[in-house]
Amino acid sequence: MSVTAVARGVWRIADTCHVYLVVDPDSPPGERDAVAIDFGSGLALSHLAELGIRRITDIFMTHHHRDQGQGLPLAVAHGARIHVPPVERELFDRVEEMWEGRQLDNDYNLRQDRFSLLESVPVHASVPEYRTVVAAGVALFVLPTPGHTIGSVSYLLDRDGERLAFTGDLVYAPGKVWSLAATQWSYTQTEGPAMTVLSALLLHRYHLSAIAPSHGDVMRDPDHALELLAQTMQEYVDSRRSYPWDLRARLEDPFIALTPHLLLNRTAMSCSYVVLSETGEALIIDYGYDMTTGLVLGQERAARRPWLASLPALRELYAVTRISVALPTHYHDDHIAGMPLLRDVEGTELWIPENVAPTMADPWLEDLPCQWYDPIVADRVLPLGEAFTWNEYTITAHDQPGHTLYAVAYEMQIDGVRVAFTGDQQEGLGGRDGRRDIMNYQYRNLFRLGDYVRSAELYRRIGPGLMASGHWDPRWVDEEYLTYLSESGRFVDDLHERLLPEDALAIGPSGQTARILPYRRNAVAGQSAAYSVRVRNPLPQAARARITPVLPLGWRSSGEEFEIDLEPGEESSVQLTVTPASPGRRQRIAIDVAIGDLLLGQHAEALLDVAKAP
Repeated sequence: MSVTAVARGVWRIADTCHVYLVVDPDSPPGERDAVAIDFGSGLALSHLAELGIRRITDIFMTHHHRDQGQGLPLAVAHGARIHVPPVERELFDRVEEMWEGRQLDNDYNLRQDRFSLLESVPVHASVPEYRTVVAAGVALFVLPTPGHTIGSVSYLLDRDGERLAFTGDLVYAPGKVWSLAATQWSYTQTEGPAMTVLSALLLHRYHLSAIAPSHGDVMRDPDHALELLAQTMQEYVDSRRSYPWDLRARLEDPFIALTPHLLLNRTAMSCSYVVLSETGEALIIDYGYDMTTGLVLGQERAARRPWLASLPALRELYAVTRISVALPTHYHDDHIAGMPLLRDVEGTELWIPENVAPTMADPWLEDLPCQWYDPIVADRVLPLGEAFTWNEYTITAHDQPGHTLYAVAYEMQIDGVRVAFTGDQQEGLGGRDGRRDIMNYQYRNLFRLGDYVRSAELYRRIGPGLMASGHWDPRWVDEEYLTYLSESGRFVDDLHERLLPEDALAIGPSGQTARILPYRRNAVAGQSAAYSVRVRNPLPQAARARITPVLPLGWRSSGEEFEIDLEPGEESSVQLTVTPASPGRRQRIAIDVAIGDLLLGQHAEALLDVAKAP
């Protein structure tokens, strides 16, 4: 049958996938509006009259695959609003960018983004994960359930004392999935199958009455279906690994207690720490990709999954009543990606140090790696070097450049231990097997000579008993280790000074002596865009810097050349206004830089996405 009643006011339409129409059952026939879970090819539109449905007002997509949504252009013409998973929004409303930029040659990315829509459709909203969305009198709770795709979600409907879950392609039948190929996200790895295990176990906690999948029959014994799926997929995961991976244990107890009130989340992509308060509240230091099963190829949003999978265990095992504050050590996505979700769902305040806050608030300002896609604005900006309090704890954020220019070390006393949370400053191997820690500097993060010497001096002033790093084992600190860090900092400087012509030309390890800010921006053809051009004199003597804008044909600037007199090592800036002449994506401007007799050429660039004039 093409139409099947699933529950009161819920029908399943057989199409390229099962499409579920849901109405407020108490609304009069003929005046009923419906929401659709997925849309298939659009066959649901031909069944509205027989079901007494006036129109479909909203469509809630479980994931981005074409069999779920190839008919969405018909939905747009019908006047329906389209709601999509937040991780996958760009695969609906900007899918051309995926098709234009997708790797085709020498491709090791196995995710099925090629099974996306052929053309974009307008999206009304991203669905609010872990919260309820209401449309046409129908309330749906949105739950992340990655597995079939990274961004997949399920929708939970409470009706007549029962709970029905629309799970997309997470589960096809008890213990079975619609596609194993879709779960393989990267070459030889098992991120998707492992996520399927976690999603099945998490969904099981919601006490379902039935599961309505995108393919397969409605399952009236959801506990059995999900438990069998978790068991069988766990067996699959272990079959492709050199050692078993107890995913259930990771979900049930994600934390390692370093002290009674300091926990390490062992499931996160970067180390995420939880400080417990006697009030029942918790503070989190760094929160990127929780309960991760691996980092897949690709940097697009659809390859990244922030979620809150460890939080139920935090409440159950440690009686946490509220996660009140989150602190980042630096701006990299693996340390901050989950923070907006924490704020939206948990009401967590984001307290961000003053040297990190500008970059998080404006990720397009500078050409820096590893930034999150969206601005993250601080609820409170923390001054550097000044102590602040959270419940019974006193905390200080110290400037800690090195791994990146914009980073801090947090100093805090926990259970009688002075702890320094140092982010990614060192690659800490913990002294295992005689191996040593490595200074984790990256040039595009704006590493400077002297940064590691200064951080070693900072640690001596703090005198930590425990150093908690961003990716490696926490280390109990002794005098020998502090001495090692000082010696390593001096060695890093000495090595760079021997390799670079610093005496004659102090451009520095980053290779930049001029920058255009912002590095990325949106603009409109015919309308001016303002920039700040920063230039530093790398010469050992005073010199005049000459800055010449380099623009596409037909564009205008506020000057043909700018000059600044600079002392040795001095940095200054000039203001530049550019007027783009033509629309286009990622159009380039540059500055040609000469400092004294030093000709650096087109030393710095910036990118503009230029829209047509209205």
